[in-house]
Amino acid sequence: MKIRKNDKVMVIAGNDKSKTGKVLKVFPKEDRIIVEGINIRKRHTKPTQRNPQGGIFEKEAPINVSNVMVIDPKTNVPTRLGSQIILDDKTGKKKRARVSINSGEMI
Repeated sequence: MKIRKNDKVMVIAGNDKSKTGKVLKVFPKEDRIIVEGINIRKRHTKPTQRNPQGGIFEKEAPINVSNVMVIDPKTNVPTRLGSQIILDDKTGKKKRARVSINSGEMI
């Protein structure tokens, strides 16, 4: 999975299409992510000792990774991701960096 926590993404399919948000949590085994302000679900809860008020709570539900695209930091447009092998100056080892397909900018 190429999408990571704190990436800025845009939803490209579903009810929240064309909305943007930051990735809060990633579930790689299920290919799902939680995005801030996207796929809001309401939960009705009874009053309990822990929560004496009760009421209706809203929280984000996971969505499939295939329904989002990472936003390019340079052009601010959704883009696909590629990888590029770069040489680390400090250690001298090779590292893989995520790169935007449109602009070539490292993410």
